[in-house]
Amino acid sequence: MSQQTFESYEEFWPYYVAMHSRAATRWVHLTGTLTGLAISAYGLARGRRRYLAALPLIGYGTAWPAHFLIEKNNPATFGHPVWSLRGDAQMIRTMIAGRDAELAETAAKWLAENGRDGCGGNECG
Repeated sequence: MSQQTFESYEEFWPYYVAMHSRAATRWVHLTGTLTGLAISAYGLARGRRRYLAALPLIGYGTAWPAHFLIEKNNPATFGHPVWSLRGDAQMIRTMIAGRDAELAETAAKWLAENGRDGCGGNECG
């Protein structure tokens, strides 16, 4: 898959959602992130700072395999780490709000316009 370039986060967002087109991938992200947050919060409450490592370890440790095994793509984090972190937070907020179907629609629209490789049927870069 070729590296995508974006001018803004708003342009990146539909791509990010498309890289999470399957509901199972989104739910693995949500579960891993919330579990990592819960363990980190517990650690902070108990004065055990080392528990803060749970967030990236569990969050990424569950999310990245979901891309390889479920989506069959590379995590957007590899090319866009800051925007991906923001995208993950926005995706999780959307899911918690009960709007997962909205994410599925955004992903389907982006993929229909750009194809699974993001090149719209054209050879990328």
